[in-house]
Amino acid sequence: MAEPVVVAAEGGAGAVAGAHADAVTEAAPDAVTVGAPDAVTAAAPDAVTAVVPDAVTAVVPDAVTVGAPDAVLAAVPAAVPASGPAGRTVTEETVPVAFGGDRDGRAPLTWGQRAIWHAIRRTAPNDHYFNIGRVLPLADRGRPATVADAVRALGALMERHEALRTRLELPADGQDADAGQRLAATGRLPVTLAHARDPADAERTAHALLDRLSATRFAYTSEWPVRAALVAVGDRVTHAVLVLCHLAADGHGAEVLVRDLRLLVRRGSAGRPPAATPLDLAREQHGDAGGRRGAAALAHWEAGYRAAPATMFPEPVAAPRTPRFWTGRIVSPALARAVAAVATAHRVSGSTVLLTAAAVLVAAGQGHRTAAVMPIVGNRTAAGHRDLVTTLSQDGLFVLDLAAAGTPEPSFTDLLPAAYRSALRSYRAAVYDPVEWDALGERLRTERGAEVHPYCCFNDMRLVERPAPPGPAPTAAELVELGGRTVFGFPATQERVACRYCLHITEEGDALAVSLTADTAYLPPETIRAHLYGIEELVVTAAAGRSPLLAGVRELLETAGKART
Repeated sequence: MAEPVVVAAEGGAGAVAGAHADAVTEAAPDAVTVGAPDAVTAAAPDAVTAVVPDAVTAVVPDAVTVGAPDAVLAAVPAAVPASGPAGRTVTEETVPVAFGGDRDGRAPLTWGQRAIWHAIRRTAPNDHYFNIGRVLPLADRGRPATVADAVRALGALMERHEALRTRLELPADGQDADAGQRLAATGRLPVTLAHARDPADAERTAHALLDRLSATRFAYTSEWPVRAALVAVGDRVTHAVLVLCHLAADGHGAEVLVRDLRLLVRRGSAGRPPAATPLDLAREQHGDAGGRRGAAALAHWEAGYRAAPATMFPEPVAAPRTPRFWTGRIVSPALARAVAAVATAHRVSGSTVLLTAAAVLVAAGQGHRTAAVMPIVGNRTAAGHRDLVTTLSQDGLFVLDLAAAGTPEPSFTDLLPAAYRSALRSYRAAVYDPVEWDALGERLRTERGAEVHPYCCFNDMRLVERPAPPGPAPTAAELVELGGRTVFGFPATQERVACRYCLHITEEGDALAVSLTADTAYLPPETIRAHLYGIEELVVTAAAGRSPLLAGVRELLETAGKART
């Protein structure tokens, strides 16, 4: 059985969004690669650029974030000057794109939507962190797209995917547990059309629009859950920009939208519509069969909670910095080669290798004998869910006993078989009602007299893992040489994230990019740096044939990266 790999997600701890490798649809023409907050997309033809929300400071104009999406934007002038790249003036106008679907309706939130809505509420007012942004180049090949072509394609995209026509519906008392979704059959989407001077100017303008449209939170009950822009040189559209509300899509869903938009622009059709819809999924999950599946998943959570420490980071160790949450990021070609080599040698996925490394370092650093980590799981194994645009991702619970290797002096790689089995259990139990999950946590908190939550999450945001390169595994000398190319930095800070340790995995060319967003009261900046270099050292040393003993991991963490400049 092929091992699922947790990949392609957005958001911070407990934020939930992602996809398993076995949930990825068969590669379609012009398929694109994924990105996410704190992520750099993998190099690929037609690669899509993802926004890094923490780095965005622009404000979306009132003409872009619309309180009444169905209203005709008659008050918007035909041409609006806007500040563009290098401070120049960009001519913009707002084009209302009409759409009409087959039905309207109401339903409860799906479990994935409930999970992300809880995370949004915990992170507000900084919940623009969860916005998902994409830039789609349209002038790179094929026949040129006119503005009329692109506008028609956007209308067809809204009609094809019900998630884009669905808004949050809150009860009068504002209770999260009773939040629902309302699907509209018809409406208009306000689309920003920016006119650039030339292709280079268009590229800069597209990325400026991505930043601007991503920089503010969505008006969840009144705004359509997608913001769109087109960049044109003359009458030819060079780029489309999409920014998605996380209630409407996760990382995998965003890729489905980008693929379909390209096909609609190029061919006028994206093929058969998706087999499932968010409303139908919500009704299924809240029925009897969904209740049974959710109960079985929560039984796994309760057993895991009882086997693990109440939390992985029980006590603050330093005065928090301002802003409180720092993101450290390491980009390592050596880690990419080493992960592939270790995964191949031990017949597990690279995602399992990285998840195990993170778990071992967290447990050792805090003096725990058992690690509890929450991987973000895509939940797209069902065939009908692979082209479904919605938020299916939820947190899983990965519990690893450091004594599970069963040897007198276990090493890091000795744990991989047990980690593989634990990861599979985690993925299978990642579909449940978050309201019932909250109730479980409250019951255990009352029983144990302390909050029960790992506050430690793992988010492998790659849609697919690249296979190990052909040929022999890298030698120790090759890994040392590659290690000289490792780059580390602190690219972002923010005031609030609903977790203490949030690890994100992406790719950058031939390197793995690993970002750790952490609460500096529990992991000061120097500890964030040590954890990232520790992951690299743990896996690279194992790939070189000297798998570190678990007894020495805490010392490794204390020295990791100190020799680097």
